[in-house]
Amino acid sequence: MSLLMSDKTNNLNVEQVNNKKNYKRAPLMPIHLRVFVAVVLGQIACGYSLGISGSALSSAAKYLTISDFWTGLIGAGALIGLAGSIIVGRISDKIGRRKMLMINMYVLAAFSLLHLLTANFLLTFLIRVGIGLMIAIDYTVGNALLTEWLPKGEDSKRQSHLLIYWTLGFIASYLVGTFIPNSNSYIWQIILATGAVPAIVAAIFRSTFRLPASPSWLASHGKVKKANKIIGKHMGHKWGIPKGFLKRNKVNKEISWKILFSKKYLRNTLVGGIFYACQAFAFFGISIFLPILLTGMDITDAKVSGIIYNGGMLLGVLFGIFIFNKISRRAFLVSNFLISGLLIGSLVVFLGIDSRIKLIIFAIFAVILSSGLVLDYPYPTELFDIKVRGTGVGTCITISRFGAAAGTFLLPILTNIGGAELAMLVCAIVLLFSFIVCLIWAPETSAKFIKK
Repeated sequence: MSLLMSDKTNNLNVEQVNNKKNYKRAPLMPIHLRVFVAVVLGQIACGYSLGISGSALSSAAKYLTISDFWTGLIGAGALIGLAGSIIVGRISDKIGRRKMLMINMYVLAAFSLLHLLTANFLLTFLIRVGIGLMIAIDYTVGNALLTEWLPKGEDSKRQSHLLIYWTLGFIASYLVGTFIPNSNSYIWQIILATGAVPAIVAAIFRSTFRLPASPSWLASHGKVKKANKIIGKHMGHKWGIPKGFLKRNKVNKEISWKILFSKKYLRNTLVGGIFYACQAFAFFGISIFLPILLTGMDITDAKVSGIIYNGGMLLGVLFGIFIFNKISRRAFLVSNFLISGLLIGSLVVFLGIDSRIKLIIFAIFAVILSSGLVLDYPYPTELFDIKVRGTGVGTCITISRFGAAAGTFLLPILTNIGGAELAMLVCAIVLLFSFIVCLIWAPETSAKFIKK
């Protein structure tokens, strides 16, 4: 009896699929823009919340006795929380994308406001970890929802654009933290609490213009009728789940994260995790503690120099978007790590050069390294099929956060031990290591450049 019911359900599902046009082939519609804006606002809030700790800790150091250990640990707190991406991605593969994205920005705002209530270093660190866990939801689940809603071709392009908004949030945190008057010992807590503002904006938008569930996730879990109902509601009834979807994406009720280390996915998992981790090590370590590093390089006007560096970072993201579909993913990865590693390494080799030349090289380094950030969203997503996408992307992000947390934790310690030169040398080694890994293992994922 159960077998007859199962066959009947499968036949119904196939019939529902065959009668619909592929919703991933539809033109851009208001629902696509709604999902995109909801994810964009989350990216701004995430970039801001990650970047704000560096300015806050620089402010705290002027009034409080804070060791290199606590400076590094609090700075790395949100990045450590982001390691929860592996859990978040797995949960989203089981329960769907929408529910988690409807609440995480409210929780992020609440955590940010908790900074006003305590100056205890341990409690501050724990709050930062909680913030990182909420950011992990947007990184992993928001990225998956966007990919699964946007039309084919628009998905990877719009994903690459997310970095513009993340970078704007990150730069905004630097400007706010730098230009808030440092008038008393409580200012650093206020600076950290400002992370609530962009988070509340994102949360209100998602509540006002409610996020839809992912049709392809529903269909991959056997809920084809519900998936087509959601597509019909937002796009019109002629659009639906594509023909052949059920054969390509058989329902798998229990997917273990261990499958990512099977023969089928191992290479992609390692490349996705290592490239992301090495990039994050250098980017977050340098960007979050930019004021400390600039001082160590004898660059006196830290505010102006910081604005130049952050401007270079924004230019880098724009440059990365410009070349994103013009060169292969593999060539982009390999060249990015090689050039950025050589640039930051040159500042160690040529110690005696003028500080203005140092700043120019440092700004070019910011442009090159930041251009590679454009790959952070589309490339890991392209490495995994829909059945394991949330878990796969979450695992890559988790591995990357160990790199980011290590860079952020170690940079103030390395600077204190061996000056800015030691910190930059370690960053160069990490970047060149990733260059070698990507040169040997990185697969091509862009259909435009895959050899037929």
